[in-house]
Amino acid sequence: MRNLFFTIVLLMSGATFSQSVKVLDKETGKIVKNVSVFNDQQTINITTNDKGLVDISQFKKEEIVSFSHIAYAVLRVKKSTIVKNNYVVYLTKQSEQLDEIVLSVFKKAEKSNRIAEQIAVVNAKEIQKISPQTSADLLATIPGIKVQKSQFGGGSPVIRGMESNRVLLVVDGVRMNNAIYRKGHLQNSITVTPNMLDKTEVVFGPSSVLYGSDALGGVIHYYTKTPKLSENEEVISQLFSRFSTVNHEITTNVTAEIRKQKWASLTSISYSGFGDLKAGKRRSHGFKDWGKVFFYSENTNGNYKENPTKNSDPNLLRNTGYNQTDVLQKFFVPLSKNTDLKINLQYSTTSNIPRFDRLIELNKGELKFAEWNYGPQKRLLISSQLLLNPNKNWLDNGTVTVAYQNLKESRIQRKFGSLERSYREEAVDVFSFNGDFSVPLTTNKKRTLSYGFEFAYNDVKSNSYGKELNIVNGEIKGFSNDFKVQSRYPDGGSSYLSSAVYVDYRQDLSSKSTLNSGIRFTNTNLHAKWIDETFIQLPDKDINANHSAVTATLGYVYKPNTNWQINSVLSSGFRSPNIDDVGRVREKSGNVTVPNILVTPEFAYNAEVGILKYFNDRKFRFGANAFYTLLDNYIQRDFIYNANGTKQQQTFDGEDGNAVSNQNKGTAYITGVTASYLGRISNRWKTSGFLTYTKGKTYDTKEPMSSIPPLFGQFEVNYNADKLEFGANIRFNAKKDIEDFNITEGIDNHDLTPVINKNGTTEQEIYFGSPAWVTLGLNGSYVVSSNFSVQARLDNLLDQHYIEFASGVSSPGRNLSVSFVANF
Repeated sequence: MRNLFFTIVLLMSGATFSQSVKVLDKETGKIVKNVSVFNDQQTINITTNDKGLVDISQFKKEEIVSFSHIAYAVLRVKKSTIVKNNYVVYLTKQSEQLDEIVLSVFKKAEKSNRIAEQIAVVNAKEIQKISPQTSADLLATIPGIKVQKSQFGGGSPVIRGMESNRVLLVVDGVRMNNAIYRKGHLQNSITVTPNMLDKTEVVFGPSSVLYGSDALGGVIHYYTKTPKLSENEEVISQLFSRFSTVNHEITTNVTAEIRKQKWASLTSISYSGFGDLKAGKRRSHGFKDWGKVFFYSENTNGNYKENPTKNSDPNLLRNTGYNQTDVLQKFFVPLSKNTDLKINLQYSTTSNIPRFDRLIELNKGELKFAEWNYGPQKRLLISSQLLLNPNKNWLDNGTVTVAYQNLKESRIQRKFGSLERSYREEAVDVFSFNGDFSVPLTTNKKRTLSYGFEFAYNDVKSNSYGKELNIVNGEIKGFSNDFKVQSRYPDGGSSYLSSAVYVDYRQDLSSKSTLNSGIRFTNTNLHAKWIDETFIQLPDKDINANHSAVTATLGYVYKPNTNWQINSVLSSGFRSPNIDDVGRVREKSGNVTVPNILVTPEFAYNAEVGILKYFNDRKFRFGANAFYTLLDNYIQRDFIYNANGTKQQQTFDGEDGNAVSNQNKGTAYITGVTASYLGRISNRWKTSGFLTYTKGKTYDTKEPMSSIPPLFGQFEVNYNADKLEFGANIRFNAKKDIEDFNITEGIDNHDLTPVINKNGTTEQEIYFGSPAWVTLGLNGSYVVSSNFSVQARLDNLLDQHYIEFASGVSSPGRNLSVSFVANF
C-alpha cells in the first residue's frame, strides 16, 4: 500500500512538473529536432530530442522562451502563450527580420548572412500583395530583373544583361531550360502560374557550379506550394479570384489541401482569361502614334478576312488576348523519421497566343501577316523527390530528384494575299536525374562539404507542313492542297545529353567570416539529323558535338559586426550550344536564321562585390552589388557573307532574306550595379526600393551588347494598421539611346522604337531609341475576417503610354484590379 502511494505521488508529480513542448515545422508539420531552447539570461539552455520534444518546466510563467535552429527564424514567445497553444510551437523558415532563409544557392537551407552571391526572395505573402497576372509580371517587380514582352502572353526575364537561354529557370529543383530554349526572347516563364507559388528565389550571376550550363546571368527558382502534415486530420481549401479592367482579366484559383499525420495532399487548379490589352493614352514621350494599332487582322479563331480591318480604338491592342490553365498536384509522404517523399505533378496549357509584334509588322506599308500564332504552349512535369535527413557524419542531408517533362509548342503563320498556312510543331521529352548531398566535416557544422550529380536527356522532335485554305463565300471550308514547309529544327530528330558532377566546400573561418568554394565538371553531347534538303543544304546532315567544361566559384562573406556585411565573389559559367543554337531556321524582319553546326560553348568570368548595412536595430537594410562579367567566345547572331563580301541570301516561305546564323565571336563585357533598401520606418510604415544600372559592349566589334536595359528602378511605401494595409509605388525607366542598341543581332528590336525624320523628310528615317517613362501605383487590402480578405490595385494611375525596352507590345494603361481570398 505504501509503495502504491509513492507511485501515485510520483505520477502526479510528473504530470504536474513535466511540461513537454512539441516543436514543428510550420511549412511541413514535421517535428524539428536539435532546436536550442533558452531564456534571455542563458541560465537555461536545453535541446529538443529526436521526437521534437523539450521540457520547459524550468521556465517561469511569464518568461520569454527562445527557440533557435540554423534552418529557421529565431522564435521568442512567452511561456504562458505556449501553454495557451497546447504546448505546440511552430518554427518558420521565413524570417521576420531581414535575413531570409535561402534554398537555391547551396541547394539546401542557408541563412542569407552566410551567402556571398546577390540574391532576391519573394515569398507567398508578397506574391499575394503584388497580385501579378503572370509569373513574368512577378519577376518584373524583383530588384535587378527587367522583363521583355513580344506579345502579352509572355515575358522574357533579363538578369545582368543576360536573357533567354543565358538565364536558368528551375521549378521545384527541376531545370526548365531544355534543348530548344532560344537566344533572343523566351516566353516560358509564364508556364508556372504565380497562384501556385510558395516563393521565388533569384540568384544573380554565373551559377554554373551548382546548376551547370545556361546559368550565366543567374538562376530563377520557382517553389510551388507543398502540403503540410497535421497531428489531426484536416481539410483546408481556398478560393482566389481577380478581375482587372485593363484587359478584362478573370483569374480563378481553387486549392484544396488534405492534412493527415502520415501523408498530405495539395491540389490547385488555376484558370486565367485575358482579353485584348488597353494601352495608356497619356503620351508624355511626345510620339503621338507610337504603339498605336490602326489596322489589325481578324483572321483568328477560324475566321477568314482577306484584308486588314481598321481599328476603331488605336489604343486597344487587338490580338493580345489568350487564356491559360494550370494544375498542380503534390503529395508529401514521410517514409520514416529521416526520409520524406514528395510527388509533384504539374500541367500548364494555353490557348493560341497571338504573336503581337509580328501581327503589326509592315511590308511596303501594309500588314504582312494575316495569321501569326503560337499554338497552345503545353508543359507537363512529373517528378519524385526523396528528402534524406540521416544526420550522420557521412551524410547530414540530401535530395534525390527524378523527373520527366513533356513540352509542346507550335507556330502557325499565313501572310495577307496568300492562302498558304504553315505549321511548325515542336515536342521535347526531358528525362532528368540529380542528387545533392551535404556532409558536415566538423560536429559544429562550421565546415561543410556538399556534392552532387546531374543527368538530363532531351529528345526533340520537329515537324512542319503547309496547307492551302479553301475559301467558299468568305469562309474557310477545309483545305485544298498540301505543300512543303521548312522545319524549325532538324526534321530527322535531335537529342541533347548533359551530365555533371560537382563539389562545394563551405567553412566559417571565424565568427565573422565565411568562405565558400566549388568546382563542377559538365559534359554535353548533341546529335542532330536533317533529312529534307528542299530549302536548306548543309555540308553534313548528321552531326554529333561533344563539349566539356570545368567551372568554379569562390565566395567570401565578412561581417565585422552585426550591422555590416561585405560579400565578394569570383565565379565562372558556361553555356553549351543546344539544338536551337545549332539547328534553328526562322525569319524575322527580312533576316533568315540558318543552322550553324560549328558553334562551340561560350564562357563567362565574373567578379562582384556587395555590401549590406543594417540600421535601427536591424529593422532597416541597405545593400549594393557591383559586378563585372567577361564573356569569351560569346555567341551572337550575325550575317553570313559570300567570298566577295556581299551578304548571303536565303529563301524562306517564298521570300528572299539575308542569311544569318549563331556564331562564336571574341570577347565582350557586361558590368553594372544594383542598389536596394528595405525596412521599417515605424511599426506601421515600411518602405523599399531599388535602382539597377547595366552596361555591356563587345571588345572585338565595339558594338553594344544585346539585352542591356537602361537604368530602371522602383520605390514604394506601405502602411499597415492591423486589418487594413495600403501602399504606393513609383516605377521608372531611363531613356536608352539608339546608339546603345545592338543593331546587328536585332534582339533589342530597335526598329520598334519611335521613328524620327532626318532633315524633315521621310526618305531617311532614323530611330529614337527607348523613351523614358514613369508610372504611379496604389494598392490596398482589407482583412474582413479570418477567412476572407479583399485586395485592390490601381496601376499606372496617370494612364501613361510606355513600352518596356526591347518589347514589341505596349505596357498596360491604367488598370484597376480587384481580388478576394476566401478560406474554408
